[in-house]
Amino acid sequence: MEKERIGIIGGTGLYQMEGLNVKETRKIKTPFGDPSDEYIIGELEGKEVVFLPRHGVGHRLLPSELNFRANIFGMKLLGVGWILSVSACGSLKEEMRPLDIVIPDQFFDRTRNRISTFFGNGIAAHPAFSHPFCENIRKVFFSAKSIVDCKLHYGGTYLCMEGPQFSTKAESNVYRSWGMDIIGMTNLQEAKLAREAEICYATLACVTDYDCWHESEEIVTIAEVIDNLKKNALNAQKIIRHAVKNIPSLRDCECAESMKYAIVTNSEFIPDDVKTKLSPIIGKYVK
Repeated sequence: MEKERIGIIGGTGLYQMEGLNVKETRKIKTPFGDPSDEYIIGELEGKEVVFLPRHGVGHRLLPSELNFRANIFGMKLLGVGWILSVSACGSLKEEMRPLDIVIPDQFFDRTRNRISTFFGNGIAAHPAFSHPFCENIRKVFFSAKSIVDCKLHYGGTYLCMEGPQFSTKAESNVYRSWGMDIIGMTNLQEAKLAREAEICYATLACVTDYDCWHESEEIVTIAEVIDNLKKNALNAQKIIRHAVKNIPSLRDCECAESMKYAIVTNSEFIPDDVKTKLSPIIGKYVK
């Protein structure tokens, strides 16, 4: 089997990867439309990686405008087996301070009208998602705690909101009462689609601010968010480089075979065009 590549999705504040020896940029066409931008293929820490700026070069795309299916499908077409995601988030807990980094282990969905699956149109599938992040990647992320000058939090629930507006104070207080830890606008759909594509996925959530619940903090502005992200980018890149270097060579986690028993439609009833379109994802299970 050909060695799988490591994918990196950079969010707000991480539009490029320092130390990446770029070999080529590639524009990928998918059955689901165009990804956010060209994929940057290169070498990092002696391994082949694929980098994608989530919001496009120049940050042109709102969270709700992202073509999550195309982004993840493009990674699959390029032979990616792991995705290391970096994104901004707000904190809903006092102890998760601005400039900290959280390695979440759970999601809560507050998005609306976003497409979160490759399936439908003649094929039904229901993959497990009780543990939405790859534990193997999360452990490697956390093992970098000694080489960064920020606090790493191992675990936490990421509430994914629609945006693009930040929360109202009433919403923020409700989310805190629910026991949520951090809040962001992007990672949930990526994780769901990566699971369907049998790609390992985990997130570094960079805390930019306390969400507006915090009485002693001023109302957050995008300028402050960007400023904190720039400060955190160095630590995030250190963790990513550490993870690329130390990620397992073989995938023995549930992510690698997440679709093995998830497809419930009998193969003879799946339209041929759907089989062709989804062959990179279902080809080893459906003929």
